[in-house]
Amino acid sequence: MLFRQRGPRQALRAEAVSPTRRGLLALGCACCLGALPIGPAAAQSPDVARHLAAARAAAGEDLRPWLALGGAATPGNAPGPSIEALMAQPAPPAARAFDNLAFIGAKWVSAWALTTSDGIILLDALNNEEEAERLIEGGLRKLDLDPARIRRIVVTHGHGDHYGGATFLKQRHNAAVVMSEADWRMVETELEFDVPQWGRPPRRDVAVGDGDVIRLGDTGVTVLSTPGHSPGTISLIFDVRDGQRSERAMLWGGTAFNFGRRPDRMQRIESYIAGTRRAKQVAARENITVLLSNHSGYDEADRKLQARQPGRTNPFVIGQEAVQRALTVIEECALATQAAWRT
Repeated sequence: MLFRQRGPRQALRAEAVSPTRRGLLALGCACCLGALPIGPAAAQSPDVARHLAAARAAAGEDLRPWLALGGAATPGNAPGPSIEALMAQPAPPAARAFDNLAFIGAKWVSAWALTTSDGIILLDALNNEEEAERLIEGGLRKLDLDPARIRRIVVTHGHGDHYGGATFLKQRHNAAVVMSEADWRMVETELEFDVPQWGRPPRRDVAVGDGDVIRLGDTGVTVLSTPGHSPGTISLIFDVRDGQRSERAMLWGGTAFNFGRRPDRMQRIESYIAGTRRAKQVAARENITVLLSNHSGYDEADRKLQARQPGRTNPFVIGQEAVQRALTVIEECALATQAAWRT
């Protein structure tokens, strides 16, 4: 791994919004639809309808959870649950998705442990210290893995439901925190979203960019820049093992459309669309057969963990064709949202 040391940390400034507004913003940034309401005329425009139809066709019956993204392009969505309600949901039991990849997340937001010959690469760090201790450390111990072997904490993007537990784990286990340069800058200057339930951002440690490989022992995690959900969202590509079989996996780093119908954020959806199109090309070239999310409502991680049985096809392995369709669903929903907001 390339360790790039940066300058001193700047003071943090949370958004000057009310606690209620912060909760709504948090939902938009991290989990649900995150769109400001649009009028019926925009939702019924031919471009919106065409892209939503393409998303439904790509989803088929097996990828329907990803269609929730299309709600950002339609009017009349009911308010989502509060962040308190989301965080209060019982977490799925920690379990292995593959021999070298374990789910140790909450119900709403996911964390993954990638085991290597020289320790653990943690992929995202949940909301706060309490979850890091209870779910990440506790989950590792339930799987006979030692939390003290966490060596890298890779944060897919600079929102608190993904970095909230990183400072605690870094201090406890002397692990290096990894994030994109763009999102390090964001959390060092002004938080894009913030709620009281989230831990404070970690101090700058390791910055990575597109094409960098995060190495630990016998394992390499390739960084793919997929900005849009945040300025510097990264998706991650790595090998997973199931017995003698190896598959190539992609963890999609930022899913929900949180751009807002604002001129200063409309460019973000363009970045999102471009990143998704590039990810489809990379996934085809790399023969990606596993598509993971850091919110299990999209990849149905909790259901698949329960369905996994030794000797049977791993439910996380959906195949290259389904991965392409899932990324197409994401792209078409983003295009529908862009069309609606332009109307």
